[in-house]
Amino acid sequence: MSEPGVILSAEQVAARKRRNLWLALSIAGFVLLVFFITLAKLQAGVLDRPL
Repeated sequence: MSEPGVILSAEQVAARKRRNLWLALSIAGFVLLVFFITLAKLQAGVLDRPL
């Protein structure tokens, strides 16, 4: 009862891989941006505390 599903051409598979790569790089870039912003805010807070 298993149906074969959608058969993609080589061009469609390559386009999917390219799209997935860009999506992964975009997500990784966003995560790094949030990490460095958080790090900068934490560093700024350390300098304001009383000794």
